[in-house]
Amino acid sequence: MNRRDFCKGLGAAAVALPLLNWLKAAQGAAPAAAPGKPNIIFILSDDVGLGNISCYGGDKFKTPHIDSLAQAGTRFEHCYSTPLCGPSRCEILTGRYPFRTGLISNHSAGAIEPAHEIMMPTVLKKAGYVTAQVGKWGQMSLGPGEWGFDEYLVFRGSGRYWREQTTSYTQNGQQKDLPEGKYLPDLMHDFLVDFLTRQREKPFYVYYAMSHVHGPIVRTPDSARGGGDLYADNNTYMDKLVGKLVAELDRLKLREKTLLIFVGDNGTAGSAEKATVNGQPLAGHKATMLEGGSRVPLIVNWPGTTPRGKVLKDLTDFSDFFTTFAELTGAKLPEGVTLDGRSFAPQLKGEAGNPREWIYVELDGKRYVRNNRWKLTGTGELFDMKEAPFKEIPVAADTTDVEAQDARKRLHEVLVGLVGKARLEEKPGTEPPPANRKAKKARAKQQTT
Repeated sequence: MNRRDFCKGLGAAAVALPLLNWLKAAQGAAPAAAPGKPNIIFILSDDVGLGNISCYGGDKFKTPHIDSLAQAGTRFEHCYSTPLCGPSRCEILTGRYPFRTGLISNHSAGAIEPAHEIMMPTVLKKAGYVTAQVGKWGQMSLGPGEWGFDEYLVFRGSGRYWREQTTSYTQNGQQKDLPEGKYLPDLMHDFLVDFLTRQREKPFYVYYAMSHVHGPIVRTPDSARGGGDLYADNNTYMDKLVGKLVAELDRLKLREKTLLIFVGDNGTAGSAEKATVNGQPLAGHKATMLEGGSRVPLIVNWPGTTPRGKVLKDLTDFSDFFTTFAELTGAKLPEGVTLDGRSFAPQLKGEAGNPREWIYVELDGKRYVRNNRWKLTGTGELFDMKEAPFKEIPVAADTTDVEAQDARKRLHEVLVGLVGKARLEEKPGTEPPPANRKAKKARAKQQTT
């Protein structure tokens, strides 16, 4: 091919993609994805805090496969979730804080409806992505299909492993029997591999909500007969499944095209005393408003793009995934909706980006805002976090420390600007129940505030 023919070919390609997108749009289909858009697999482990992962200093458990993702990618030191699974998952999928959606606890799943909220798969599908949900769909209304996922394998509740915990699961709208002796996490893995194999020529987004390591803590297929440390077995099996997924991506030659994210949905639960970091217990655990309730592992790995072995101290919270994925995929953010996230897409490429100055955490009317050094609760309690995640040092209201005084003032301004003075003055637990239709309509009007 000579230079003139080559240039003609380039020109034809430049015309073809817009024309193809125009034709698809006319037919009501999603546009063809431009080259270079990453596949995204978002692995959300259940009740997995810092102490469950050895590269975070967890000293009771070994997670070599997850650690290898960090060694070849970027590990975030300061990622914050809502400290309970339902609100944290809603925040991931909507990019909005609980007070905006109304899903403020595990008991308020009915607060969200597709008529009022837009979840990530809907946005990414418009950018040409095929989407799948695998695993837990708990404490959120309806099912993955109603929220925009193309394919899904879902179980209700938490900690579902064998038939003793659940007799069935749902796959693409059909209820299926979980046979005796079949391990549900393995079936989830097989479903995921089948999806990747069939869709490998298209850009895809997978929301992979693992069973591990939520209780009940029962045997795994690898557990020794007659007992042993079943919690450690479950932690190890979680790591094994991550390794198996990476191996499948290598087999399918998708590794360099795929952004892998591993994150915990909230802090460690019932076995928090085992999940020590460098020999020390964390302050708090799942469902508490302490550091151990919300500070979770976040590892991002995209070969050839994310810096290798980097440890990033930038603040992130769960609202940031929505905007980050939209930027990476070229997806258009929904109009008329207030999003709380700040994209950290530049940091994934080794750039400085525009890091947060503070993060916000909320659960059932309790709330706090935190920067790198200080934390202020909705009730006005200030904490020095210089020894976090192990200690939170209370600061007296009448302190003469100028730095602490300034931190209180600045963080209070953030809270008032974010949630409003009236909401700050409410007592926790006094927000209207989500089943109240009038309250839901009122919240819907507040969605752009």
